[in-house]
Amino acid sequence: MIQFSPQTQTNIDFAADLFRQSKHAVVLTGAGLSTPSGIPDFRSTGTGLWSSDEPMEVASLHTFRTHPEKFFQWFRPLANQIYYAQPNPAHTALAELEKAGRISCIITQNIDVLHQKAGSIGVIEMHGTMKTLTCTQCYHRVDAEFHLASFVEKGEIPHCPKCGQVLKPDVILFGEQLPQAAWFKAQREARQCDLMLVAGSSLEVLPVAGLPMQALDRGAHLIIINNTQTYLNVRADVTILEDVAMIIPAITERVLNG
Repeated sequence: MIQFSPQTQTNIDFAADLFRQSKHAVVLTGAGLSTPSGIPDFRSTGTGLWSSDEPMEVASLHTFRTHPEKFFQWFRPLANQIYYAQPNPAHTALAELEKAGRISCIITQNIDVLHQKAGSIGVIEMHGTMKTLTCTQCYHRVDAEFHLASFVEKGEIPHCPKCGQVLKPDVILFGEQLPQAAWFKAQREARQCDLMLVAGSSLEVLPVAGLPMQALDRGAHLIIINNTQTYLNVRADVTILEDVAMIIPAITERVLNG
């Protein structure tokens, strides 16, 4: 059993109490939830994806449309990490909370499908998914599994089996709008919840970063677990600046087993 500092243990116990009292808990996850699975985040100094690349030059819709090979060259290392990644204890613990009826849904900024691999069902993907690809010409959608394997292993840019045009991963690039249905559903959940857990998100990317404020404005409790501070730490009931892969399982154990 992991031994936490007295303050951290107190925060874990308090967070567990909030979950036990909650009638409608929602979780918001960011890239920090998947870093323990070997997937880099975007903004960490020195290790984040944007520490070495300018996002608008490699990950924008404009770049994809005009120079798809440039996008895919940048995307291949990330796709490789996502392709082989497995859920970590934080993903598994959240799936256990959902199965036990302690959370109603997970709103995620991640594209790696690790929540679903861990067993979560009610997942709202705000920035798209690596699970499918869509043709930029005829809009035919395909499962990513076959095409992703060839891309990761051989660097082959995926093409539509119907018309031969380039297939785009169904992830939201800079310059694209969020999926409307997911955004409306996420806002509804944020406004209806009585507890929101923010895990592994620095809350720097709008509009998703505004969802916890919508919850707070309607009287919800807020728990934040992240390695760095966020703009809402001062408003949270509980803040824990430690590894999500250790803290979330500890909270889950406390919620489910007392």
